[in-house]
Amino acid sequence: MPGTDIFEKISNNYYHLTTAEKKVADYVAARQRDTQYMSISELAEACGVAEATISRFTKRLGCKGYNAFKLAVANSIAGRSAGVSNPLSGEVLAEDSIPDMCQKLLAADLDAMEQTMVLLRPEAVSAAGDLLEKAGKVLCMGQGGSMIMAQEAAHLFSTAFSKYFAVCDSHMQTIAAAQLGPGDVILYISYSGATRDLLDISRLARDRGADVILLTRFPKSPGASQASVVLQCGTNESPLQMGSAAARVAMIFVLDVLFSEVCRRDLEACRQRRREVADALSGKHI
Repeated sequence: MPGTDIFEKISNNYYHLTTAEKKVADYVAARQRDTQYMSISELAEACGVAEATISRFTKRLGCKGYNAFKLAVANSIAGRSAGVSNPLSGEVLAEDSIPDMCQKLLAADLDAMEQTMVLLRPEAVSAAGDLLEKAGKVLCMGQGGSMIMAQEAAHLFSTAFSKYFAVCDSHMQTIAAAQLGPGDVILYISYSGATRDLLDISRLARDRGADVILLTRFPKSPGASQASVVLQCGTNESPLQMGSAAARVAMIFVLDVLFSEVCRRDLEACRQRRREVADALSGKHI
């Protein structure tokens, strides 16, 4: 709905909404800025309604889905007050000097790691470590920018273990998941935890007795409900800040924690394998 302020649309349609939908409208109108960062599960919980109510509410406003609604919210906020909703991570402004810009981005990245430190549950890290330690095969997956993080995970773990593989194409992910069995693991990275591919892959893995470790921002997302273990990363990201560096920093921090947890269970063997890999790679350098 280009050119339409979503809050005006809510106001115009308010008296046609159901009682439950009015709860959503009231919450969104009162907390406009917060809404753009919330998952559908978080908004439903905050409003005291079902997720299906949120979906009906967004469609009544002409949005194709919840993500389209969040984008409309972000665009409306940005259009009403320049600088309130900034598409740049760290709230970088056009008039900032380069040192100011660097300082803001540093603060955003540090804040992402600090948030992650608070949200990351030790018992979840330990449970994920148990699954990875015992796994016969670990497939690292994601979609879009999250797939790049999955490739990073596969690369990191491959410096010490031979059973980690990145699977990039969505069709190849389905093929690979269909051939998993008990004891195999999928390490899936999804900031939203709410993509169709994640849900499809999780169902396949579960049907075949494999486990899914999900790295996400939203522990109450649809994908998280199907995962064996959920690892939560920090930092809020609006629809206009898609793929922010701060979100990736938070994910890399979690991957580093997970890698260290698995390695320290047999540290000497891990050191030996990494020395062997380093020796093999030494010929690649001048």
